[in-house]
Amino acid sequence: MTTLDNIPRAGNGHEKDVAAATASPIDQEPYQRLTWTDPETGATGYLVIHTLTCGLATGGLRMRPGCTMHEVEDLARGMATKTATFGLPVGGAKGGIDFDPKDERAFGVLVRYCLAMRPWLDSHWVTAEDLGVTQQLIDEVFAEVDLGQSFHAAIQRSANPEATLERVHAGLSALTADGLLLGDIIGGYGVAQACLAVVNARGWDERRTTAAIQGVGTMGGGTAWYLHEAGVPVVALADAIGTLYSPTGLDVPALLDLRNTYGEIDRSRVPDDVAQLPRDAVLSMEADILVPAAISYAIRADNVDTISARVVVEAANNGVLPEAEAVLTAREILVIPDFVANAGAAVWAWWLLLGEVGLDPYESFDRLRLEMYARVNQMMAEWNTIGAPPRTTGLGIAAANLKSLAGVHELTIP
Repeated sequence: MTTLDNIPRAGNGHEKDVAAATASPIDQEPYQRLTWTDPETGATGYLVIHTLTCGLATGGLRMRPGCTMHEVEDLARGMATKTATFGLPVGGAKGGIDFDPKDERAFGVLVRYCLAMRPWLDSHWVTAEDLGVTQQLIDEVFAEVDLGQSFHAAIQRSANPEATLERVHAGLSALTADGLLLGDIIGGYGVAQACLAVVNARGWDERRTTAAIQGVGTMGGGTAWYLHEAGVPVVALADAIGTLYSPTGLDVPALLDLRNTYGEIDRSRVPDDVAQLPRDAVLSMEADILVPAAISYAIRADNVDTISARVVVEAANNGVLPEAEAVLTAREILVIPDFVANAGAAVWAWWLLLGEVGLDPYESFDRLRLEMYARVNQMMAEWNTIGAPPRTTGLGIAAANLKSLAGVHELTIP
């Protein structure tokens, strides 16, 4: 494993926004960058610890072909912003592996990566699922390397690690009334609540507010499910194969039931009245809300002019590039940033770890809904009164929380 201490900061284009709000740890160089090469497959892996708070940093581990250090660094910075925005006493990090998760050798690559990163996973880095890596898979990998569960670095700080591990397992295994794993859908639920907060702030009727969603994995699928449940017509859903479209709204539960393990919908079973369009058609759909929930950098300078939605809610990390966001803002198309909209899974995991929520899924839903509405309402209010873009307001919230956390050096985990 090689430590890369002198790589120039990649940046994500929003540094001026951060500086305008305050000079904060979010705007600093990452605490640590690491790179790793798998001796068996040649796959390259990365870890960026952006900030450590109370000696801990949190952020998922992704696996996809083409993953880069630049991408992982952007994501780690986003995690630091996310934890600060929700007032969590923990820093931000991210891991990434440039490898195809569908390859039969992927599990072995994950195991060897985690063995190489073990010093961080053992003491500092609390990780979880991300693109190409499910929570169930990463927990299988942690069991393989004798670390128990992916929240290990936090759990081992508890006064009673065995009891905390049991509580975490119980929380991750909790089922909703629909029979869904809470840990699988809480992130998408949070995105849906961010969308509904916008609908509420704008005074729109849910039944007449349309949504288009790029991605049908845990994040995109969960978002679609809970928007559909709230009465919002989801007119378009896109997976890696293409876009499914119905102007009156799709039968979201039925389509999600047709997904395979890679989040792709079986086209042979899609109803005849559902149009099958190219994959990127979802971005240009005439819908009130567009949710990029699949890949980073989905909306860029070369395609931003095709966006016709009235609001973009970032469910994917870094779903909208800065230059594209500037164009959208100039057109008065609001972008609710990822570090607010998709924070649900991360903040819920820490509420679970800290004993702030129990095993009742609806207790977690209620808290997340209230927290999401509070932040989105503040963003909408500042846009309406002083014209501040949502990202600027969100960064201000993060900066204020960081100031309040400045004196916190110990983390108590029950």
